Amino acid sequence: MYHMQQASVRDLRYRFPEIEQALQQGQEIRITKRKRVIARIVPEPPSQPAKLPDFMARLKGIYGDKKIAVAGARRIREERDAR
Repeated sequence: MYHMQQASVRDLRYRFPEIEQALQQGQEIRITKRKRVIARIVPEPPSQPAKLPDFMARLKGIYGDKKIAVAGARRIREERDAR
């Protein structure tokens, strides 16, 4: 391999982890066979992370500004003591 810009078919077979790492870094790899370029491997553009819903806005929409009188941990303790 020549600075990971091109790799032979043999390199694909025996040194794939190195080629994969170069692809993850965004490098394009030209594949050669008998010193002729036969293909290009282009890295997939990074996907956008999934956007999470605004949970606080949902809670505020459901409960408004209402405060819970008993904390969850206290309620569990009370139920365990009642047994």
